[in-house]
Amino acid sequence: MLIEAIRLTLFPVMLAFAAFSDLFTMTIANRVSLILAGGFVILAVLTGMGAHDMLSHAGAAAAVLVVAFACFTQGWIGGGDAKLAAATVLWLGLGHLADYLIYASLLGGALTIALIQYRAMPMPQLLMGREWAERLHRQDTGIPYGIALAVAALVVYPQTEWMTALGV
Repeated sequence: MLIEAIRLTLFPVMLAFAAFSDLFTMTIANRVSLILAGGFVILAVLTGMGAHDMLSHAGAAAAVLVVAFACFTQGWIGGGDAKLAAATVLWLGLGHLADYLIYASLLGGALTIALIQYRAMPMPQLLMGREWAERLHRQDTGIPYGIALAVAALVVYPQTEWMTALGV
């Protein structure tokens, strides 16, 4: 019962939290990535995942963290995005890495285009006075890419061994 609860809730809830946090504050707290990493370890141990598979997941996450950190040093993505991507890949594993990166790229591109269009038009009256909406409207603000990362992960997650083991 505990294993099923972790599989069904921890990953999706933390990703939804990260996406909303990024939208409203342009930050993803370190605790989100730490909870995801810890949750993976707990779930891997509880389900009896073999050491080889755990190392494969960890290796994929480490590779993503290195590349994402390089992107962060260039100012292309935020630090929270880099850590979220790595923690997400820890759950998805090497077998789902390509799908995740493709979805994240496509969704990130669509999000970027939508924000460019939003910023090109006058601020909608309905959103005036809402700090998060005004921040997103400014030209000097980045893209809350955590939204694309989270949605991409939630698209891929049902195909992972975590969910297929449940017959979902």
